[in-house]
Amino acid sequence: MTKVQRRALIVDDEPGSCESLRNILKLNSIEAVALGKSSAAAGYLWAEKFCVVLLDLQMAPPDGVELSRRIRGSGVNQQTPIVMLTDDDDPAVLSEAFEAGANFCLHKPIDEAELTKVIGVTQGIIEHERRRFRRVPLRSKINLTWGDVEVDGETIDVSLNGLLVKADRVGPLGVCAQMNLYLSPGMSPIVGSCSVKRIVGKNQMGIELNQLSTSESQRLEQFLLPIARHQWAAPEIL
Repeated sequence: MTKVQRRALIVDDEPGSCESLRNILKLNSIEAVALGKSSAAAGYLWAEKFCVVLLDLQMAPPDGVELSRRIRGSGVNQQTPIVMLTDDDDPAVLSEAFEAGANFCLHKPIDEAELTKVIGVTQGIIEHERRRFRRVPLRSKINLTWGDVEVDGETIDVSLNGLLVKADRVGPLGVCAQMNLYLSPGMSPIVGSCSVKRIVGKNQMGIELNQLSTSESQRLEQFLLPIARHQWAAPEIL
């Protein structure tokens, strides 16, 4: 069994910078794909989930700011940490980078210790997202209502942002519904808004949790984490 190699994407039109960044990432056990042309980035960004994306701010179009906006707009890397690289100290430029979706800005030439520290923080962000999206096998009763329709079902698995539900009636795709999720006998249900994001066969649907209050989100997390801790602690394998 082989542990999955973390992979990063570097987009920088300076070959020396790409090589330096690649070496620093390698020291942090991260394999890097380095691109010298930003126009080639889309094919990678929409095909593979990276653990971090490093973008040179000043490049031929699309520059780092525009790429950051596109990443945050859609695709599998929408939540991936973005590190913007620049030799510009203008606060307005840095502000634009952050507004476009960058999590960090580092000045060139890149300091190894500084980048290593940032990489450590980005992996904390990634782990948080993994926890949100990982599913825990769990059979719990659920009640869904939309319009004048009311459906009782049972969960197959649950995460902090969604669940797979088995029910006699599913869909329609995209419909917004109100949810009552009964995680445990004697525990009041988790209540909130959700939507049907996918249909699986004739009697299963993927549900995305749209709007849970802070208290309901905390209750869901407190219930799931003890159950899932061993599962999440296990090493990822191919």
